Amino acid sequence: MMRMADQRAKDPEHKRIAEAALFVSGRALDVNELAKVLGVMSIGYVKELMEELMADYQNGSSAFLVERLGDRYTLGIKQQYVEKVNSLAGAPDLSKGALRILAYISKNEPVMQNSIVKAFGSSTYDYMKELLEKEFIRRTPVGRTKKVETTPTFREYFNI
Repeated sequence: MMRMADQRAKDPEHKRIAEAALFVSGRALDVNELAKVLGVMSIGYVKELMEELMADYQNGSSAFLVERLGDRYTLGIKQQYVEKVNSLAGAPDLSKGALRILAYISKNEPVMQNSIVKAFGSSTYDYMKELLEKEFIRRTPVGRTKKVETTPTFREYFNI
């Protein structure tokens, strides 16, 4: 069985499908999602395939790269090109208030929700709901308040 996985890992069609999936999704995909798209059962095979794809991009002349974020993979831009094309990227679909709250959270994280409300007022709850829906923050109950911190989705989106 391992021999078949080794042969399939070299299948350029699987690499192209994985590459297309990363491009189209616009977000990091976990190994289970990639396995489903590829129509394979072996998570080990998917990880091996993605390692090969990461090496291909690292060693190639492309401005893109494939990065591993835990068990997820994303298609990104090599650092030397980010500043040159960053102005072309669309701003996140967030209100100005939500962006202000997000900046405060990312600078002070982990931060308690009650301190955010004290700093920005009661409208904070609406902005935090917006940020939770976008999965940019997570809240964890701590006593009568909540601890607020950014998520991997936030770091991935803002290339941090």
